[in-house]
Formats: sequence, C-alpha cells, structure tokens
Amino acid sequence: MKCKILNEPQIHNGIVLSLFEKLKKVFSETAKNLGQKAISKKEIDSILEELQINLMENDVAYEVVDEMTSKIKTEILNLRLERKENSDQVITTKLYSYLRELFLSTNTEIDIIQSILEKKKSKTGPYSIIFLGINGTGKTTTIAKFCKLLRDHGISVVLAAADTHRAGAIEQITHHGNKLNVKVISQRYGADPSAVARDALEHAKKNYIDAVLIDTAGRMQTSKNLMEEVSKIIRVIKPDMKIFVGDSLAGNDTVNQAREFFHYTNYDGSILTKSDADSKGGAAISIAYLTHKPILYLGVGQGYDDLAEFDHDKFLDSIFKDRVYDKTIDDLKSKETS
Repeated sequence: MKCKILNEPQIHNGIVLSLFEKLKKVFSETAKNLGQKAISKKEIDSILEELQINLMENDVAYEVVDEMTSKIKTEILNLRLERKENSDQVITTKLYSYLRELFLSTNTEIDIIQSILEKKKSKTGPYSIIFLGINGTGKTTTIAKFCKLLRDHGISVVLAAADTHRAGAIEQITHHGNKLNVKVISQRYGADPSAVARDALEHAKKNYIDAVLIDTAGRMQTSKNLMEEVSKIIRVIKPDMKIFVGDSLAGNDTVNQAREFFHYTNYDGSILTKSDADSKGGAAISIAYLTHKPILYLGVGQGYDDLAEFDHDKFLDSIFKDRVYDKTIDDLKSKETS
C-alpha cells in the first residue's frame, strides 16, 4: 500500500522507534528464548504463553496473538536447522515474516491524492471522504490536517460539519476552516447529518471544488441506533472513501471500535492519532489483522503538518532492524520482490 503524501513523512521525535518500543523488547526476548539449543516442547509452550500475555498487554488483539503463536509453535516443532544456521536468527525471521505477511495482506493500492486528481480530470463531481470514529480520538483535528495535506497538493476543499449532535462540534470545525481559509458547510444542531453532507457536495459541485471532507458525530460503537445512522449517511452520500480515525492511546478500546465500525461501514482504511505518545503499537497490528484494510496515516503531533504516512516496513524494521539479522531480513524482502 502506498498512500502518497507531499513530503517524505516527518517522523517526529523518533516516532517509529517509540511506537513499537515495547513490542520490540517482547519479540527480541522471545526469539532469544526460543533460539536456545535442545529446547523442549514444554519450554516452547511456556515461552509462547509468555509471548501471548506480553502481546495482549501491548494492545494486540487476542485473535492475532492466538494465530501468531499457533503458527510459530507448529513451525518450531518441525524446525530443522541447516549447518551453521543460527536458531535465534531463524526464529526472529519467522516472527518478522508473520508480521510482514499480515501487513502485506492489507496492501490495497490507495493513492488518495491521485484518485482525487483523476476524478477532477474526469469532471464527475467532487471527491468525497467521510471520517468515522468516536468522540475524543482527534477526528476533527485529523480532518483539518488532511485538509492541509490536500491544499498543499493544490486540491481545493470544502468541509462538511455533519456532526450535529456534539455541543461545540460545529464551532470546532469552523475554527479549523477559518484558520485554513476553507469553506465550512453547516446547519443547526440536531439537523440531519446526511442533509449537511449533501449540501456540502452540492456546494462543491456548483463551485468546482475538488474534495469534500465530511465530519461525523462520534458514535459509541455499542449504540446500534447511532451506528445504523452513520451507515445511513454512507448510503445517502455514497462517499468515495471512508476512513476510520482511532486513538493509539486507547489500547483495546480502539481495536474494539475499529472492529465495530468496520462491521457497519466497511471502511477503506484507518488513521491512528496520538501516535507520538504511544510506545506500544499493538493497535496497528490488530486493526490490520481484523479488517485487512491499510493503516493510511499516523497523527504525530498537534500541528496541521503532523500527519505521517504509515509505512509497515519502517515499523517492522524498528522492531527487528537493530538485531543482528539485517542480512536475513533484507534477503527475505528481496525474495518477495522477486
């Protein structure tokens, strides 16, 4: 998956390294323990059980943990090392390979900028993107960052204040619109969100605006009625792209939200906010596993430019690259490319 961004993503304060800091230690210790010579089946079970606990403590969903450890156990029990082959190296490569295959399974080719420009060229109307997620995840701020990203590419934007439930929501997105010098389409509180989104699309069409970014109310994923309402908005406006916005710091809550929103909306990708403060990183692995949709961007700060493209290779390298197995991992990538 390549989701293009104006500049090479600025990794603020070592964000890639810090995000997987704890997972890095977990995988490193597991590889070392499983790499011991003449290890018994009982010891393997004990080590993998510890790995399961550590991964779940780092916000990796149980389904991912269970599948990963089951596959690793099967492969280790059948492991036959070649002469001069290092068992620690082989185990590390298997861990790396599993996670890499997981992220590659989300490898939908998404280039949002190019898609918008192609629709603009075809003159088939504005490109619409709806943002989903509960209150407090930084969804509205993320929309403002995304607006800045599009503007930097020369793409004109209008914002739709379709969160008509939360007090202050319209004022918040209007504040961002004013700072970015972008038009905000809104109605009164309590208005039909679908009507607000339609108004924004009509405004964009009449004024030849390239993209419409639609804010929505922060739905509690446990409320069936509200989740069905957001599904209705999607049916009415038929957006070109649906993006889930999750909070990296919310741990398993983010994973549960991602699962439920995906069930109701079948969104196309995710953005994880507050990633600069997250030292676990398990949410990214879990969402990739549960949805098989790409993580598109990471929110890495409060500024409008603090939106970095998610690159799974950089994340995996941050876990494994400073081990002694650089050549093995590079060889694995080369084989995949071939």
